[in-house]
Amino acid sequence: MSNNDWKARLGVVYSTNPDFKYDTQEDEVVETLPPSKQKLRIALDKRNRGGKQVTVVSDFIGSEEQLKELGKKLKTKCGVGGSVKDGVIVIQGDLRQKVADILTAEGYKARVI
Repeated sequence: MSNNDWKARLGVVYSTNPDFKYDTQEDEVVETLPPSKQKLRIALDKRNRGGKQVTVVSDFIGSEEQLKELGKKLKTKCGVGGSVKDGVIVIQGDLRQKVADILTAEGYKARVI
């Protein structure tokens, strides 16, 4: 990275310290565990959703890209919508058992809460 990268310095206004170094935070690479070592939790959530129920899959350890890929696979196989954000997969509807069956077929250890 060059020293002239102004985007890395957006949070700093001014510094009088001659030895000041801009702290550019590098994204940590999260190592994805194999499916057999993943222990996913599947729960039903209906809070703050206007009375609608959603199935929430949490405790995935790995990169954001692989989480999105798993979320897309679950949404496709269940035939419903949903989203992936903040390390959690949200599937529309009460599909806990179907999601658990799909995840165990993929090799994940999933338990319904």
